[in-house]
Amino acid sequence: MRLLLLLSTFAITNSAFAQDTTAWLEKNSTLIFHDAFEREEDGNLAKAIGNGWNSATADRVPDVKMADIDGGVLKVASASEAAKHAAHIHHEAGFTDGGAVVRFRFPGLSKGESLQLGFVDRETKGVHAGHLCYGILSQSSVTLVDHKTGVMNLENRRRRDEAVAKKQKVPADLEALLKTKSINVPFKADTEWHELILITVGDEMRLTLDGKLIAKHRSEGFAHPMKRWFSFLIPNTVWIDDVKIWKIR
Repeated sequence: MRLLLLLSTFAITNSAFAQDTTAWLEKNSTLIFHDAFEREEDGNLAKAIGNGWNSATADRVPDVKMADIDGGVLKVASASEAAKHAAHIHHEAGFTDGGAVVRFRFPGLSKGESLQLGFVDRETKGVHAGHLCYGILSQSSVTLVDHKTGVMNLENRRRRDEAVAKKQKVPADLEALLKTKSINVPFKADTEWHELILITVGDEMRLTLDGKLIAKHRSEGFAHPMKRWFSFLIPNTVWIDDVKIWKIR
């Protein structure tokens, strides 16, 4: 019943939500975490950012500072080639429905800057590294993707990788399934500061940018009952000024 009421409110207030998502969150949610990065970080390793943040990749390249807090801004410069993985920075979340408000900027320091943010549950079986769902901003598009029942599902991943290894086409049924797991819309990136809000209610995910609804999509993986981590995956350079995590009541 609670979920039906939330989804109904989500649908009825679609216009208001797009115009002022922060107000919608304040009315329907509880703020469970806030970080304005007004401090100094300590070193390069997994917990160096402080305030409960952890990096799943920092210890791979202990001599490289991939995250630097400078003047109240978290400046991420991923050593993706050396670490063999994009910088993965995460914080405890712990909700079924909720989301994050992030003030960010592409600083223009590297080619093809992008930002992937979303939710992870490492305790989930049958899903690679617990990757659940993400919003992805590239220089030319915004993508919302359900990884849990899509490409990170271990069986789907096995079938896809086997086809690739044999230089065969991905099976038609799998290809058709994966196409339903994401939505991609045009987007033109710049180097200004923006406020991004990524939120899930039931099986729907929405992404707004500076108060404008950019993309929404429905897929069963978005309804995963426990989003344990809020995560950033950053393959190059991104600056982050403020993060708020909200749990919908």
